[in-house]
Amino acid sequence: MILITGGAGYVGAHANKLLNQNGYKTVVFDNLSTGHREFVKWGEFFPGDLADREQIRHCFHTYPIEAVMHFGGVAYVGESVTDPAKYYRNNVVNTLNLLDVMREFHVSTLIFSSSCVVYGIPEIIPIPENHPLRPINPYGRCKRTVEDILQDYEKAYGIRHVNLRYFNAAGADPDAEIGERHDPETHLIPLVLDAASGRKEDVKIFGTDYETADGTCIRDYIHVTDLAHAHLLALQYLTNGGSSDSFNLGNGNGFSVREVIETARRITGKDIKATPWERRDGDPPVLIGSAEKAMNTLHWKPRYHDLTTLIRTAWTWHKK
Repeated sequence: MILITGGAGYVGAHANKLLNQNGYKTVVFDNLSTGHREFVKWGEFFPGDLADREQIRHCFHTYPIEAVMHFGGVAYVGESVTDPAKYYRNNVVNTLNLLDVMREFHVSTLIFSSSCVVYGIPEIIPIPENHPLRPINPYGRCKRTVEDILQDYEKAYGIRHVNLRYFNAAGADPDAEIGERHDPETHLIPLVLDAASGRKEDVKIFGTDYETADGTCIRDYIHVTDLAHAHLLALQYLTNGGSSDSFNLGNGNGFSVREVIETARRITGKDIKATPWERRDGDPPVLIGSAEKAMNTLHWKPRYHDLTTLIRTAWTWHKK
């Protein structure tokens, strides 16, 4: 059985669905602080908090856990700056709790939900995995710290792991059974669709004077179902004896903020109001990752890689 921490959240729920479709038995461990109970439509659900080792132990006692996919944590860059203690507790200390219970129960396979934020301001585009890790905010430093911990835990205790560093998760389950729902929402595509559906008056463009073709930031968007598929492949890779490693998950292509808005206008048929706004600190003009390593080693290939498909699946979910 596969334990999915944070499996009631956005990416974790999609991974849970895909694992069950491929014959795996799963148990979702989530405190529902940001996740949604109704997203756990597959496998078992164990309500619990990673801050409580006894709750983690109880889950491991109850189910025959063979491997862990670790999505649990908090994930707002801005909040990590204003409340770093929350991030180090939830994303680092709680991960240590999980790892130590894994040791107790002799579970030695972990897929870690990392992020491209570990790279900081990119020196090379597209970003390779051997790019220096220089995160510029507490959220990114938490991810890098956990990656460091995992290296040490493998050497000392034999816990093998894969770090999946994803770029901008986007889109929704093509069957529209689950999708993206955050509170507050900070991701561009759902904010654009909120403006399209009338839930918001407009969408703000943070910076229109970048050195890009249309002056707005360019980002690498990857469909959430493709992310889920990479987690499945990473699990199979480790199960088949693969070595611990880190992999970028991205499209290798970038789309500007204006491109996202224009594509959303076309798909929704709505006149989405876009308001130019000041730049945000720490936003690089271009952020695109190289996923060649994941393609070559995990045999991963994004299937929903065009912007139209990303936004169309998100819009179908959004209208629900």
